[in-house]
Amino acid sequence: MKIIDAGLFAAVTEANYRENLRVPHLSLGTYSIPAGAVDPQQPHTEDEVYIVLSGRARLWTPDAVADASAGAVLFVPAGEEHRFIDVEEDLTVIVVFGPAEHTLRGG
Repeated sequence: MKIIDAGLFAAVTEANYRENLRVPHLSLGTYSIPAGAVDPQQPHTEDEVYIVLSGRARLWTPDAVADASAGAVLFVPAGEEHRFIDVEEDLTVIVVFGPAEHTLRGG
């Protein structure tokens, strides 16, 4: 067993990601975006789940837009373009990648 203390890591001026756990089949991190900031994400090569801890924004994909507020759980399949938009309140999310982030990246 491992106890993970992700805390309520908060970015101050721009989006920031901190990895909290990495094992071969998944990774977990805390992603924080201050209100009004831009989310610079690019599509990932792994499936991804966001668990919103605090804040308010919307998650955009080419096919849909979903509200992202405390308690929301959002899934983005590998390769799908996505980003948080309209960050109205400082946003903090737990991010789970399966398998671990960047492990399926070619090259």
